[in-house]
Amino acid sequence: MDKDIKAADEKQLIARACSDRAAFVQLYRSHYDAVFRYCVHRLFERQAAEDVTSKVFLKVVENIHSFKGTERQFSNWLYRIATNAVNNYLRKAARRNRLLKLAREQTNSQAADCGESAEKLALLREAVFTLRPRYQTIITLRFFENLKLTEIAEVLGSGPGTVRSQLARALANLRKKLAADFTDFTDEINQGELK
Repeated sequence: MDKDIKAADEKQLIARACSDRAAFVQLYRSHYDAVFRYCVHRLFERQAAEDVTSKVFLKVVENIHSFKGTERQFSNWLYRIATNAVNNYLRKAARRNRLLKLAREQTNSQAADCGESAEKLALLREAVFTLRPRYQTIITLRFFENLKLTEIAEVLGSGPGTVRSQLARALANLRKKLAADFTDFTDEINQGELK
């Protein structure tokens, strides 16, 4: 927490943050490092900790008007939100890992029947599972459910421009992942043929 903010000042800052954006920014800056460190210690991964920390402060923005307490209770409230966000992230990561394992097992059993196309399907599945859950959702809604960008925006509660840019990022990430995986796959095939 910034040394400039004393306990009494922080209590006033918390009250003002409900309606004053600048006050919230000051609170954010004073508590970000502590929340981020906590997330890093729980997740052992910087990018995941950054994502979870941003979710924590988004939750704080959405619910700060309901907070009624002291500056110490505010800090505890932040940690409680961070704990819930980290736990949610870990549950999703565990589910994603189970799905990846299941996809690999299914693909391995299909590979004997379908050969190379099954391997490509497995690479596609794994590449999609490595994307952020939001990107997975957008790609699924667009390409598997054939929804228009405006429909996806309604589903996600975002603007069509946001969905369009997130779709572009998701596809770029997917192309990069598939290009790397396909290169590795073809290298393995080539090495196997040379032996």
